Amino acid sequence: MSTTFQPLGRRERNKQAKLERITAAASELFAERGVDEVTTQQIADAADIGTGTLFLYAKTKGDLLLLVQNAHYAASLARGRVAAAEASNALGGVMALAEQIVECNRVHVENGRTYLREMVFGDPAEPHRAEALSIVAQTEEAVAGVLVDKGHVGAEDASTLAGVVTAIMFLTLANGVNVGATIPELLASIRAQVEAILPR
Repeated sequence: MSTTFQPLGRRERNKQAKLERITAAASELFAERGVDEVTTQQIADAADIGTGTLFLYAKTKGDLLLLVQNAHYAASLARGRVAAAEASNALGGVMALAEQIVECNRVHVENGRTYLREMVFGDPAEPHRAEALSIVAQTEEAVAGVLVDKGHVGAEDASTLAGVVTAIMFLTLANGVNVGATIPELLASIRAQVEAILPR
């Protein structure tokens, strides 16, 4: 059976182009002003589309933030996997992953915290939120892989520990106490917590 590549039709290309414009406009405006200071009308204007069209791609501003941040997080996770592969031990590998995620989250502190809230408390069936949860699952898989490869932890234990490590990372980032914390301070806190639970 042949699996030849079928080029996208004009309608699909137009939809993809609009999605790219929306993502770029929202990303730029959120980075400049923060999600709370940007309106959907401003995003629609910057993307050169109507607000009705915008809502076909994302129903709320929270959905738009998820759309934007998902792309950033996926790229950060990919960089973290590469860095983790070069680490000499399990803790170093986990922290190589964590560093990329923390840096991504702290590009704009409130956007990062809002993203985590939207991801955790929103409707998991909504496509952008489902994608965010998929990235969390991929993060857990990456952590588990590091623990198996570099920590010689069994697969089942590694999976359990990976869930705890990921929770540590995201709770540390979302915690209101840490709003003013620097990236090195956040990483030091995450490292101390992870080190406490990893097998010796």
